[in-house]
Amino acid sequence: MTEQALPSPRTRLIALGDELLAGIGDARALGWFGRAVARVQGPDAAIEAYTVALPGDTSASLAERWDHDVALRVDAEAMATGRLDHRVVIGLGTSDITGGISLARSRLNLAKVLDGLERMRVPAFVVGPPPSADRGRTAAIHDLSGAFQDVCARRRVPYVDTAAGLDGHDQWVSDLARTGRDLPGQTGYGLMAWLALNAGFGAWAGAED
Repeated sequence: MTEQALPSPRTRLIALGDELLAGIGDARALGWFGRAVARVQGPDAAIEAYTVALPGDTSASLAERWDHDVALRVDAEAMATGRLDHRVVIGLGTSDITGGISLARSRLNLAKVLDGLERMRVPAFVVGPPPSADRGRTAAIHDLSGAFQDVCARRRVPYVDTAAGLDGHDQWVSDLARTGRDLPGQTGYGLMAWLALNAGFGAWAGAED
């Protein structure tokens, strides 16, 4: 009797974030996350991507909802048998600034999420908030991104500092000027995806080179 080959392991990416994660303003409706997944996806489509975006999501609302949203999308049996590898992408926005959340509280909120995922033994990949068209707001975004990055560094979680990577970038600046708001178009989302990919998103997601 011929033995049947076991199916190849698959990866389920559960992405949590705000309107940036959802790709609002992108005519192709892919955003940075869709572009990054498409870039590393193999011919057998072994990556399953589930986007759970909440408009105006703050670190506080993320800390309240992450476990429920992740639990709904985890296949416990497949995870236990190794047939399905689960990973969580966190796309952080700038709503903490708008909502008046302190840097200390922002740090604690993200730490709560990452520590919870660690207990679940689910790897995380974090993408920070990009710069604004407003210079004053961008300065605050750099401070917020630095706080998030420190939390990730202490836990050895990959972090993409899009604020540093895109601040002053001609194409990013032009894209925000074209959209007239702090949400990019196709060019800006492409740049965010490029930063994530260059930070090792493909290898982290279990995709082949």
